[in-house]
Amino acid sequence: MVTCCSIYLLQSNFDDTIYFTIFWITLSIVFSFYNVYRYTKITEIISIITRQIIVYVLLVISYIYFDRIDIQNSVLLKFSFVLLVVFISWRILIYLLLREYRIITGSNFRKVIIVGDDSSTERLKGFFENELEYGYRLSGVFDKKRKDEKENVSKIFNFIKKEEIDEVYCSLKKLSSSEIKKFIDFCDYNVVSLKFIPSQEDIYSKNLRLNYYDITPVLSLRQIPLDDQLNALTKRVFDIVFSLVIICFILSWLIPILGILIMLESKGPIFFRQDRPGIKEKGFGCYKFRSMTLNTDTELSATKGDSRVTKIGKFIRRTSIDELPQFFNVLFGSMSVVGPRPHLWRQNEIYATKISKYMVRHLVKPGVTGLAQVKGYRGEIQTHQDIVNRTKYDVFYIENWSMLLDLNIIIGTILNVFRGDEKAY
Repeated sequence: MVTCCSIYLLQSNFDDTIYFTIFWITLSIVFSFYNVYRYTKITEIISIITRQIIVYVLLVISYIYFDRIDIQNSVLLKFSFVLLVVFISWRILIYLLLREYRIITGSNFRKVIIVGDDSSTERLKGFFENELEYGYRLSGVFDKKRKDEKENVSKIFNFIKKEEIDEVYCSLKKLSSSEIKKFIDFCDYNVVSLKFIPSQEDIYSKNLRLNYYDITPVLSLRQIPLDDQLNALTKRVFDIVFSLVIICFILSWLIPILGILIMLESKGPIFFRQDRPGIKEKGFGCYKFRSMTLNTDTELSATKGDSRVTKIGKFIRRTSIDELPQFFNVLFGSMSVVGPRPHLWRQNEIYATKISKYMVRHLVKPGVTGLAQVKGYRGEIQTHQDIVNRTKYDVFYIENWSMLLDLNIIIGTILNVFRGDEKAY
């Protein structure tokens, strides 16, 4: 497919087509382009394809100009667009056809068992039984009891061999260290895939990564996509372009209009600047349109019916217009378009030690909007569960970032503005 596109681009120049094919193969290895599994999400597939295509097209363009090949810009643009559309359509079509094929025919499945009985294994059991399109067939669930340990483990091993099980999922909570070793040795010897299920409810999402320092295995607690320099650069370029568009086409005329309305209603500046914790908990000046009368309680979050909020302030807070000046923060690098919302320092002091994983949200830049906000956890924290769920979504975002996820959050934020949010006050 790549070769066909290259031939189209270079009009039957065979040598150049060979180079472009080598580019594609090399990038496929670097970006793990073909490592798509039955549990891989469509959003992740699109993210991988988009990243691969962007870098590939940049290499092709660099080669063309370096070799001084006479190609029209319109042809390059068409080539890039066709390549992106064709590969996304092709991969999604194959992905969906395989899912339907598994449901209709019952083929292309993997036989699995679950060892352990707790809330985590119960959820996994439900997934295997209800999501047939992923191609897993649950053959049994074994509740690992402490009594009759040897007999029970042997029974499980015999079942695995007899039923030709492909994958074994074990609850870490239900196994001792010696039992874990037995399962590892047995599965290695019998070429069975072994996977472990963490059962702690406070581990919201954990992408463990195994690295080797020489020959010593080291497990990293989490893998953060934005630690990758290419991902960070992609997000930064998007932040700059998006913030410039908002500043030039919206804030350029909105600031004078809102400025007059704000000053006519109450004395004070147009903008409100507040020091907030950012990435690595470094403070930065977060900007907003001033929506309150001047007061000394700036470390207190706004509440419903807050007397400090002005009439124009109620409107701009309800429509989230008050947050727009933060695109200057985005442009200058202290914030991102999408990320965990920057909390007050007071909130950090309260929740840092009380909410598990709360401080993880400071591993990336704070955002103008975030996943927690589009899921309904914005504004005033009224209950303990509000901050728990907000933290869960923030940690999930950090560990599962992609440009496609950012775009989905931006679209969700815009839709929420038009639909209205009962917590926007």
